[in-house]
Amino acid sequence: MPNSLTDWLQKSRLTVVSVDATRGRLRVRGEADLCSELSCGEGTLVVANEGEGNLEALNPGDIIKVEPKSGGAQTITVLRRAWEEIASPEV
Repeated sequence: MPNSLTDWLQKSRLTVVSVDATRGRLRVRGEADLCSELSCGEGTLVVANEGEGNLEALNPGDIIKVEPKSGGAQTITVLRRAWEEIASPEV
């Protein structure tokens, strides 16, 4: 039985646990509540509603998805900000 779009979106979303922009490290939590540490290079691009930036644009609690780019870099897209998640009536 194929996964629904909702299932796929839930599994591809990560929650930011902590950000160490100076070391290029990002700790995230996935669907199974397991944490992973990502190593991000200088070419990592963070895309949010406010515009584009680097790891300093991320906050603990932000919900993101990570997509690889050519040359080993990656694009991190902010799907929902931490303060939006907290204020949501869905919670």
